[in-house]
Parts: sequence; structure tokens; C-alpha cells
Amino acid sequence: MRRIRALPLRSRLALLVATAVAVAVAAVALACWVTTRDRLTEQLDTTLSQVKPNSETVQVLQLGCTDRLPENLRLLPTPYTLQLVSATGTDPCTQPEKSSIPVQTADRAVAAGLRRDAVHTTEAEDGTEMRVYTSAGPPGRQTGLAVSVAMPMDQVTDPLNELALVLLIVSGIGVIGAGAAGLWIARSGLRPVDELTEAVEHVARTEDLTVRIPVEGEDEIARLSRSFNSMTASLATSRDRQSQLIADAGHELRTPLTSLRTNVELLARSDETGRAIPPDDRKALMTSVKAQMTELASLIGDLQELARPDAAQPGPLQVVALHDITRTALQRARLRGPELSITEELAPWYVRAEPAALERAVVNVLDNAVKFSPPGGTVEVTLHRGELTVRDHGPGIPAEELPHVFERFWRSPSARQLPGSGLGLSIVARTVHQAGGEITLRPAAGGEGTEASITLPGAPQPPPDAPPA
Repeated sequence: MRRIRALPLRSRLALLVATAVAVAVAAVALACWVTTRDRLTEQLDTTLSQVKPNSETVQVLQLGCTDRLPENLRLLPTPYTLQLVSATGTDPCTQPEKSSIPVQTADRAVAAGLRRDAVHTTEAEDGTEMRVYTSAGPPGRQTGLAVSVAMPMDQVTDPLNELALVLLIVSGIGVIGAGAAGLWIARSGLRPVDELTEAVEHVARTEDLTVRIPVEGEDEIARLSRSFNSMTASLATSRDRQSQLIADAGHELRTPLTSLRTNVELLARSDETGRAIPPDDRKALMTSVKAQMTELASLIGDLQELARPDAAQPGPLQVVALHDITRTALQRARLRGPELSITEELAPWYVRAEPAALERAVVNVLDNAVKFSPPGGTVEVTLHRGELTVRDHGPGIPAEELPHVFERFWRSPSARQLPGSGLGLSIVARTVHQAGGEITLRPAAGGEGTEASITLPGAPQPPPDAPPA
């Protein structure tokens, strides 16, 4: 078994096919040989049973046994061997010029009238294998005698030997052909696997994820090839996104870091040269430094959120009250926009989601509404049958910019001067989609402001098995 397992897969497949064919051919050949033997033996028995010696033949056999057979009384030559069997156990009377056949117990039982007939195979005195059929003597003759009719078994064994030789040759050719066919089929069937192996080795060696394997058919190999192509495409897309994320993050970090370095250098130069900065300018510099640090902290937090291990797959979901999460987020929004009027109309709605991620998504949507609302403006928040709507009265988003609002680091040209990283809505969209919902941004009715809509599947009442909030 160890040697077999050490063989290549195609060799094992060829060996398996050859073995299976050999077993099948051997079984068929053996069944054919046994069936032929039985039929030939049955035909020979039928032929022997149809030979019915008459009274004159029995008389000739009896006279021949006592050496009183006249010269002019002889039996015609036949392929059969005739022999009289006595129930008393005396020596049998065999046809002249024929080799005597040993008498079996069954033959004596027929002579004694205990059996109707008997059929068996035995060897004559000259070593010839004979088929013997014994039946009662002809009517009217002496009782206690039976007549055995025998023929050589070569009528059966010779065709059987020829048949065995033919079957052996044909079986050998079939097994060899099956092994060759199995090896060819294994090579042909495993060629896609070889191509897949070469592609995997190429990817491992060069990290080239653009490799694709041609797909033909709908079999398991084709499915494996499609899966590999899908895997390499996903890996390539993931690497491109990672590169894009790093490039965008570096670009976004460069601006606050440059501004922060400039302000710090001004403060350091003032201390080194002893030239004091006017109080108002120094206060403005410190305010700018704090703002840049806040922006950096926000950007790093958003990057950490996107880089979490479960960013691609949702974490453990819980039954949460969307209306309670929205109320908590509204409290934070009122602190960030105390001059705004924020109205709420929240109907109970329970969903399955990550509580912290869902709260962050709602907070981000409300932060955008607060950020773009004019001083003294109004933000309207409603929750009805699973649809959370946040409407502001700001400048709105142009129609040509709406398809890009959920892209990472994308910011509207009109919002470039406002604080933010451009990752908030991307995080919101990911969280909502993981919870099985949808998010849309559209111009508000009346043409003033923007309306954000988050739709999540759920129910007005929590499920019976849900723990209390």
C-alpha cells in the first residue's frame, strides 16, 4: 500500500482501472467457462442416456465375459464403451476391445433396482477420463443387471481447454488495453489539474494574480478551474483595494501632517530664536494644531474601523432596538449642533445587527446632516417600519456626485474645506449591507437639502427568544 500511495495519481488511476477491468474480465471469463462446461456435460449426458442397448447387445456382453462368444458374433465399432454391471458385486462385463471402467456404488444401486439411473465421471483402466451413464437392463432380461454406457470426456475437456486459452488471451489483451486506456484517460483528465498546479506555482513564485485557467465543460475540473479563477480575481481585487486604500490613506494623511508640521516648526523656531509670536497668532496656531490632531485621530479611527478583521464578514449579530440606538445618536448630534433644531419621530423597530457598528453608522449619518446644515437649520429624523430617514436643509448633493458618496476617501469639492476623512459614509454602507439593509442618499423633497434613508429588515416587536435590551 505504501508503494501504491507513492505512485503518481495518474499511475494509481491507471492501475485501478486495470485492476477493475481484470477482475471484471476474470469474473466474466470464469462464468463463461463454467456455463460452457455445464452445457457440454449436459449434452454428453443426454447423448449417453439416449443409447439403449437391446437384448442381443446384452447377450453379446454376457458371452464375451464367459469367453463363449462365437467368432461370427461381434458388436459393431461405436464411440461408446458398453459394460454390464451386476448387483452382486462381480466383475463387470465390458465390451470387447474396450478398457474396463471401475464400477461405482451408484452403478450397483441401479443394478439392484434401488435407483433408476446414475451419472458420474471416472477413469478407465487405461487412464482415460470417462463419462458414465448407468441404467437398468432391457426389459425381459435377467434382473440384477445394469448397463453402463461411457464416452471419453475429451469431447468436453478439449473444447473447454481451447475456450480457456482464448479467454486467457482475450482477457490479457483486454487488461493491457484497459491499463493503457486508463493511463491515457488519467493523463487527459488530469491535464487541467496540471495546468492548475502550474498556475498556482506561478502565482506563488511571481505573485501574479492575473493568471486565469481556461474553463471547458461543466465537470468537477471545470468547477475547480472556475473556483481558482474566482479566487485569483478576488485576491487581485483585494490587493488593488488594499493598494488603493494605502495610497488614499497616505494622501489624506499628508495634508494634516504637513499643516501640523508647519505649525510645530513655527512654534519651535519661535522658541529657538527667541522671537515671540504675537498672542493672537500663537493662539491661532495652537487651535490649528489641535484641529489637525483631531482630524488625524478621526482619520486613524476610521482606518482602524475599515481594517478590522471582521470588516469583510459581519461579526456576531444581536437583536437591537433601532429606535433606542437612534435616540442615543441624536443626543450626540444635539451636542455637536446645539444651534440646530433636531426633530424626531421614532416608531419601535428591532433588527439583527452589531450594536456598536450600527450606532456608529447612525452617528455618521447624523454627523453629516449636522455638518451640512446651515446655522439655525432643522434636521428631521423619522423611523417608520424599518426605514430611518434623516433630512437636512443644507446645500444638498449634486446629482452627478451621488454615485460616488459611498466610495472610500471621496469628498465633494464643496466639502473639501470641512473636517472629515471621507470614510464615514463608506463605513455606514458596509455596516448597513452586513445587516441585510440598504442605504440611499437623494435630494430632499422641495429641492433643499439631502435625505438619507436606511432600511433594515426587522419587526416592531422583538422575537420571543431575544434577551432584553
